Amino acid sequence: MKRAFLKIFAAALLGAANLAAQAQPVAGREYHELTPPRPVSTGERIEVIEFFYYGCPVCYEAQPHIAKWLLKSGPGIAHIRVPAVFTESSESFARTFFTLGAMNQIARLHWPLYDNHHFDGKQLNEEKNVVAWVASNGVDEKRFTEIWHSPEVTAQVAAAKNALETYEVKGVPTFVVDGKYLTSARLAGGTKEMMGVVEYLVGRARAERKK
Repeated sequence: MKRAFLKIFAAALLGAANLAAQAQPVAGREYHELTPPRPVSTGERIEVIEFFYYGCPVCYEAQPHIAKWLLKSGPGIAHIRVPAVFTESSESFARTFFTLGAMNQIARLHWPLYDNHHFDGKQLNEEKNVVAWVASNGVDEKRFTEIWHSPEVTAQVAAAKNALETYEVKGVPTFVVDGKYLTSARLAGGTKEMMGVVEYLVGRARAERKK
């Protein structure tokens, strides 16, 4: 009787171990390893780069999951947003992102920009529409337009374009963790699953830094 119990117990432990192994993200499936690793500039904090595009419905879908993860990620994470610049429309959105950043308005208007473009159909990829939109949200319209067309923002857009090549980003939303690992909603199997993979990769990167 005792031996039978031990066999059942051992089988249960093995089954649990197999489930855990299956649940753990796998390189080449849920994420890719970047070779060689790209340099990071965040000191002791783990660098987490989010490549996104305001016109992307999957990026919009990911926002609640990203926000929830950021709330619990703690101060050891450096979260950096990089707008993906693939087309003229995405370049317009990138200019808006960098302009809002220069005006300290990202925290307040990042999610509403997604919301008003997708849910309310305001076509905020067009300059005249986004200028009217920021003005309606209490942003100085003249100053916004000046920064939107400035050499500084043009340089930031160019750097964002280069970042896509540097990190081998093919689509969005995509995350790069500590210059070593890349995952996306497509690789992970969904937006919620993507953030689970990001969390795993952050833990892995943190453990590797301690070696």
